[in-house]
Formats: sequence, structure tokens, C-alpha cells
Amino acid sequence: MRAIKRSHIRLLVNRFKDCFLFYRDILDLPVRYGDENSNYAEFKSDAIHIALFKRILMAKVVDKADQLLDADIQDRVALVLRVDDVTAVYKKLMAKGVEFVTGPVARKEWGCRTSHLRDPDGNLIEINGDL
Repeated sequence: MRAIKRSHIRLLVNRFKDCFLFYRDILDLPVRYGDENSNYAEFKSDAIHIALFKRILMAKVVDKADQLLDADIQDRVALVLRVDDVTAVYKKLMAKGVEFVTGPVARKEWGCRTSHLRDPDGNLIEINGDL
């Protein structure tokens, strides 16, 4: 059996265009594939690519299109983006109008500094760096 290799993280979103523009224009991730008018897009990253896919289309693929897509639940996933300086990235994104869930915090118990925000579809994003 071949070893499993990482490929990318696919976020299943309802607000595809808004999310595409957020990852491209606000987080400045280079586009690998797709555009704001497609149903699928990928963004380049140094370790693993980030992909967006319309949530309803994935639900159809796995025969769950009849299920509620927006049930009020706790977060199921957090996209963690490693940065050199959490505070600098926080300030840069604030200047672009990003609203944060948490500001920069030294989390000694985790061994890192973090700040949290959400993309336009509500996905939780953590920017994370060394203390």
C-alpha cells in the first residue's frame, strides 16, 4: 500500500464568491486554480493548499443534499495559518476591515501566540506564531 500524502484542505462554503475574494484579496493567498465565479478554487500555500468548494455541490456528491447545511452548531474545523508575527498580521488584516473573534494572545499553555477570525462563510481561522 502506498503512503498517504497530504494534498489540500477543502473548505465547503455557501458564500463561494465572498470566500474566494477573502482568501485572495484579504489573506493575499495566491490563486492556484479557479476564480470568484467558479464553483471550485485552490490557493497556494507553502505546506498545503487550501481549496474552496460550494457546499451544496459536495453535499450532492455524498448524497446529503437533503440535509440542513446551516445548522447552528459549534465549529467543526479551524484553519490554522502559521505566520512570523501574529500582531503584525492582525494589524494588517484589521486595516483591511477584518473583524476578529480574538485579538493576539500569548497562549503559554499552547506554546504559541494566536488570534482568531472568520471567513465570510463563518469558517474559523487561527493565525498562529511563536511566542
